Formats: sequence, C-alpha cells, structure tokens
Amino acid sequence: MSSPEQWTHPEPDAAPAATAAKPTAEQVIAGLRATDEGGADLVQLLTPEGERVTHPDFDIDITAEELRGLYRDMVLIRRVDREANALQRKGQLGIWVPLLGQEAAQIGAGRAMRQTDMAFPSYREHGIAWTRGINPTELLGIFRGTDQGTWDPVEKRFHPYTIVIGNQVLNAAGYAMGQKFDGKVGDDEGEATMCFFGDGATSQGDVHEGFVWAAVYDAPLVFFCQNNQWAISEPTERQSRLPLYQRARGYGFPGIRVDGNDVLATLAVTKWALDECRHGNGPILIEAFTYRMDAHTTSDDPTRYRLSDELEMWKLKDPIERVKVYLVRQQWADHEFFESVEADADKLGEELREFCTNMPDPPAERIFSNVYAEGSPVLDAQRDEFLDYVSGFAGGEH
Repeated sequence: MSSPEQWTHPEPDAAPAATAAKPTAEQVIAGLRATDEGGADLVQLLTPEGERVTHPDFDIDITAEELRGLYRDMVLIRRVDREANALQRKGQLGIWVPLLGQEAAQIGAGRAMRQTDMAFPSYREHGIAWTRGINPTELLGIFRGTDQGTWDPVEKRFHPYTIVIGNQVLNAAGYAMGQKFDGKVGDDEGEATMCFFGDGATSQGDVHEGFVWAAVYDAPLVFFCQNNQWAISEPTERQSRLPLYQRARGYGFPGIRVDGNDVLATLAVTKWALDECRHGNGPILIEAFTYRMDAHTTSDDPTRYRLSDELEMWKLKDPIERVKVYLVRQQWADHEFFESVEADADKLGEELREFCTNMPDPPAERIFSNVYAEGSPVLDAQRDEFLDYVSGFAGGEH
C-alpha cells in the first residue's frame, strides 16, 4: 500500500495566492498557467492529442471494447446534458446544472466503483448517475420541481442529489464511518464510499468537518473534487493558497491530482483510491483537474467573469475527442461504430425530450408528503385547509 507522503509533497515554485480584492497581473498569469498545465504532479495517461503515455505509479490495462464503452458513456451523457440545457431554455425545466467538459471525470470515477460502493453526489453528477444505472429521465423532476429524484438510493447505491453546497460530504463521512464500524473494510471484498463536490465546496465548513471525521475514524471514503476552475464566478486561486489536493496533508491522509479530462487516468486513480479504502487505508482526496465549459447553472452568465481565450484553450483538451483520436489511431473503432454511438445519442435525446414535455404535474397534496416520517394533526389540518382552498378553483377562470 502507498504512503500518504508520496502524494502530498508541495509543488515547487508555487504561485502566490490571489488574496487581494483584485488579483495582480502576476497572479492572473500564474492562475492561467496553472489552469493550462495542472502542475508537475498531474496524473495523465492520455494526452489532449490522443497519445497514450505512461506514469510511474499508475497505469491501467484497457481493452478495445472497454474503451469503446467509456467513449459511448461520455457521448451519451453529453447529449443528456445538452438536451436538458435546451429544455431549460425552452421553459421546460426551472434550472439545469451543466456538466459539459467534465464527462471524463465523472465517467472515469463512476466506472471505477463496484456495485457495493456508495456514491454521494452534489447536483452536477449526471454522469455518475448514469454509471449507477439511473435513467436520465429520473433526474429531470428535480429540475422541473416535480420530485426530488425517483430512484431508490439503497438499490442504486447513489444518494439523492444534494443542493446545499458541501452538505453531502458530512453524509458521506457518516456513511463511510458506518461501513468501518460494521466491519465492511479490510480486504479485497471490502466496501467504499465516494463523495463528489466541486472546488467551490472546499471553502465550505461542512467539507472540512467531513475531512476531520473521516480522517479520525479512518473511514473508507474517497473525496472526489471536480476542480472545474470556477466556483460560480470565483477562480480557484482566490480560494486556496495551495493546490486543492495538497489540503489533504493537513488532515493526515493522501491527496492526488489527476487529469480530469483524461478518462483513463481518472479511472486508474479512482480504482487505486477505492481499493486503498476497501483495505482500510482511507480516506483519500482526489482532485480531478478539469474545466467547466458551460455556465455554472442556466442562471449564470460566465462571460461576465472569464476570458474567452481560456475557454478556447480548454476546447483543445476535450475529453471525448482525445478518446476518439486514440480509438482511430489504434484501429479500435471505425466509422460505423461512431455513427452507431451518435444514433444512440439521438435516440436518447428524443426520449428525454418526450419524457420532459409530457411529465405530469404532481398533485397538490404532494407538497405535504414526506415532510415527516408520520403525519401530525397540525400538518394534516394545514393540508386539508390548502386542498379545500385549491378545490375552489376547479373549473373556474383562475
């Protein structure tokens, strides 16, 4: 098993933090350089040009069929994301949280999990949901306001979406502590938990409390931070004096940075981290170094705070295109395969649109259900009064 020291040494020539109200020119340049390069400790197995490279500590054997499957996953979940984004613009959803550009981070991490592992998402983990066998239509009700997610979190091993920033980290820490207390760790058959959050969440107290509890109890928990460079409108260098993965050292567990646009590297690093946790060597922090190609949500306007040059630069690091190039070079996929994937994506998009536009409105009494485990006289009285009021509008002009 590896030592935490291997993954937590500070980077040389680290740039100063942008702590002033307005970053200096040097800080802006340093931030852009960090965004471009990811640092010397970045784990990468597939370059943006689609070339396979080696890493001294990580590698993964991947078959043609497995890589085609990862490519298909990324293409389909991108189509889900783009269709849902369009549905929101047409007024069919109240809001949408795009994942454009983060497909490799999510598919790589999700496919590294076993069926017995548990996932705790925030609100952008549509790709993780896909890998846990959740139909994308089950996500739409959350953003249309008709439900809070219709899947069974116990069956799918995928917790409901968490809207409160960072709160899922505490839930994940508690669940992983339970796995430890129940003796479900310590060998190859052990269980693990993975918690997903963004770089902005690392500024929340809940995240740091989760780090403390998981560390103290050696919880089998992988903290998976998708550093997409922007916490809504604030860049990462305005939130931390150190690269995010190095924060793990202060809590006494390993931290590692992986190229989040490289599905192979993400898969390899996440498999390693989960295996460490299953054997009782958790927790571990993974910083998936990626980029949010779209807005934070459909309520956001990223043109107000980030440069178009930065966006254009990251387009060259597209996670899907690098896999496509590698598949072609290796002669692992042909034109017919790519056409079939596009056809599957078209079909999935059509199903999503059809489901969303025909989604029934929930009954009025729905807002009173699932408030408490059992009803109460006060709540029942409020429900009856409200339903009586609503019934007065039936057949009217209101």
